[in-house]
Amino acid sequence: MAESPVPADIAALSFEDALAALEDIVRQLEGGRVKLDEAVDAYERGVALRSHCERKLAEARQRVEKISLGADGRPTGAAPFDAG
Repeated sequence: MAESPVPADIAALSFEDALAALEDIVRQLEGGRVKLDEAVDAYERGVALRSHCERKLAEARQRVEKISLGADGRPTGAAPFDAG
């Protein structure tokens, strides 16, 4: 199953901002005071936010895994991750 592209407004968010937006959506939906169409739209946005957060976490994990320690105990090889 192909992954749908993340909307540009979500792709521009930091991990922290995307997570906060996702938490807001969860609160709205748990409150149960949202009309059905709005709930479906919010759920779809929540799925995109979750995907974005997972992608950001995976990128961070890969960057951390690239860091190695030199003989002096200092980090070496901390090159930016290139997914391309």
